[in-house]
Amino acid sequence: MEELKEECGVFGIYDQNDNLDVSRLVFFALYALQHRGQESCGIAVSTNNEITSHKDMGLVSEVFNNQILGSLKGRIGIGHVRYSTAGASNCLNAQPIVVNYKGGMMAIAHNGNLVNAEALRRDMSDTGSIFVADADTELVIKIVSKHLVANQNHEIALEKTMQELSGSYAMVLLLPGKLVGVRDPNGIRPLCIGKLKKSYVLSSESCAFSTIGAEFVRDVLPGEIITIDEDGLHSYQTKTPDRSAMCIFEYVYFARPDSYIDGASVHQARFEAGKRLAIEHPVEADLVIGVPDSALSAALGYSQQSGIPYGHGLIRNRYIGRTFIQPTQSLRDMSVRIKFSVLQNAIEGKRIVLLDDSIVRGTTTRIIVQMLKDAGAKEVHMRISSAPVKFPCYYGIDIASASQLIASKLSVEQICQMIGADSLGYLSLLGMLQTPVGIKGGLCDACFTGKYCVQE
Repeated sequence: MEELKEECGVFGIYDQNDNLDVSRLVFFALYALQHRGQESCGIAVSTNNEITSHKDMGLVSEVFNNQILGSLKGRIGIGHVRYSTAGASNCLNAQPIVVNYKGGMMAIAHNGNLVNAEALRRDMSDTGSIFVADADTELVIKIVSKHLVANQNHEIALEKTMQELSGSYAMVLLLPGKLVGVRDPNGIRPLCIGKLKKSYVLSSESCAFSTIGAEFVRDVLPGEIITIDEDGLHSYQTKTPDRSAMCIFEYVYFARPDSYIDGASVHQARFEAGKRLAIEHPVEADLVIGVPDSALSAALGYSQQSGIPYGHGLIRNRYIGRTFIQPTQSLRDMSVRIKFSVLQNAIEGKRIVLLDDSIVRGTTTRIIVQMLKDAGAKEVHMRISSAPVKFPCYYGIDIASASQLIASKLSVEQICQMIGADSLGYLSLLGMLQTPVGIKGGLCDACFTGKYCVQE
């Protein structure tokens, strides 16, 4: 399929004597984070330093039931939803990963991608380490356990671990008697803190807090180690670059619109992108529609700024689960038509402005434009609420090479012709970077500029 994919979402909770049903709260939080990964999921809980876990391939609703959740009893819990960008899509790479080390049991759930994973794996294999899986997370937990054995203070151990890692990561860990959250020094991947009664929670996105009735407290800072134990919440700040670099695609596509990340509303960022698009690429038309779901906020913004009415023209099939790859182009085209259908009476005979968040390979966009024209649209004017994606991402987005990206090979005019639109307009890079209103920190735009904030 056309969409960009990100690696995963993480969640953690420490029950401060509130008698919480920890495993079910993690379960509901993972439901709220399901958009971040649909390949596998898992939950690990801890009581008296013993960890019990369950994980499998599939959606949260497929992997867990009442019986399984009832068997996961503990005071501390972490959860994970995964989309694989590093490591095969199999149960060995499903998370959380649980290990025994000299100090007891430990579990980890990780969102991100290490750019030096290959070098780390080679060096550790040369010194006798044996790996069961091939995802980055197993590397991380082995490095953490090594430093925990050498340093009784877990914060120092994690800081030393961070000094070995290059890339993006937001992690939650179950350590004996502790829930720990770690965000990489550049802050590429999001992680935030919430509070439920007296208890604290950690999540990739704040949208999970409202699902379980928790209140947003703040974002974890780049390079910050958060420890939650029986004495409450503690912060330990490690060294960071002069400027942070949150992934701009969290605002463009990945995050749920009801989330706040680093002080900025995701919905407002997309709404602002649509307004700026209307200024940068105006057109005479009868109706503005968005590709569900991530482009709907941008379509609203375009409509408000342009004065062109907003409406619904595409319906998304809510019952499609994990993304699948079909063996032939005709079957791939059919999978797009299964995913989207057109409201013919809404668009027939009209000039349509169609908003989407990005064009990756162009195949899905071409089919959607054709579907609108087949349904009677007089014109289809494509507007993209981000700049052209031209470069691969090494920090957790599934873009392995520039050869996969249509904007790295074709001009805007050529892309417009390829997708069959009557016009095509991308949001400028400057306009895109200004859309997260009120953001605290900087943004990573490497997939648009080729300027990478972390090198191997």
